[in-house]
Amino acid sequence: MKLGLFVGAQATGNTLSEQVAAIVDAERRGFDSYWYAQTGETDVLTTLALAGRETERIELGTGVVPTYTRHPNALAQQAATVNAATDGRLLLGIGPSHRPVIERLGLAYDRPALHVREYVQILRALTTEGSVDFQGDYYRMAAGFNLPGAQPFPILISALAPLMLRTAGEIADGTITWMAGVTALRQHVVPSITKAATDAGRPAPRVVVGVPVSVTDDQDAGRATAAESFKIYGQLENYRRVLDRGEAPGPGDVAATGTETEVADQLAAYAAAGTTDLMAVIYPTGDNPAASTARTTELLQGLVATV
Repeated sequence: MKLGLFVGAQATGNTLSEQVAAIVDAERRGFDSYWYAQTGETDVLTTLALAGRETERIELGTGVVPTYTRHPNALAQQAATVNAATDGRLLLGIGPSHRPVIERLGLAYDRPALHVREYVQILRALTTEGSVDFQGDYYRMAAGFNLPGAQPFPILISALAPLMLRTAGEIADGTITWMAGVTALRQHVVPSITKAATDAGRPAPRVVVGVPVSVTDDQDAGRATAAESFKIYGQLENYRRVLDRGEAPGPGDVAATGTETEVADQLAAYAAAGTTDLMAVIYPTGDNPAASTARTTELLQGLVATV
């Protein structure tokens, strides 16, 4: 299991330069990947492009870019450019976001599973062949672009429900999950996406799993902090469904928290459930956030290439 860092589940408060510096530091520490959610701060693809010019090895992922707000032709061209800027290290994660988020922008959250499936088909054609002539139920378009030296890159989707997992296995390169605990992964996510990929004759999919992580001597406090810090995710329909599949009352129940040994064991359980890439969301517990963050980071750094 690859081990990376994930930022964006909570606001960072960091400037663009600070965000790029954090990615450079993650590569120095040996992490396999660094993921940014497209939220209310920087444009994450631009951030990753800048970081790609200052790093050499670390994979750079979006977790995720909302699809309703960006036409697939525009995103394909932007992502191909970012992949070139990062020397082929982009992992493009996309997803429909959530009904209240999209509707607040004055857009219709319409047929998300169909929308994403057609979106992936268009992205795939544009980023592998350079053109597309697509006539679907949601999109009808002909477009193309030419970026000399452009290379294909993995396309991952925020698949949690059955139809989305089928798309992730059949035509995308995997899924990116959030709030999916070990039980939900083992019993639902991994079997569903793996069967879809196998039936379609596709390679084994990547299962990229976002997990809140905090090392603390007080596991109860760690779970309580996660429950409070990430409570909004227990209220959003898409995450609520996957929490329920894992019989998890809330976000605190899927966090990896406790002592170094306890957290290492919990992360190993994610690997055993079929996680190929774990994105750790470091959150502080206790009265000294900086010390808590440093302690968690140190453990994770030591676990790279061992979990």
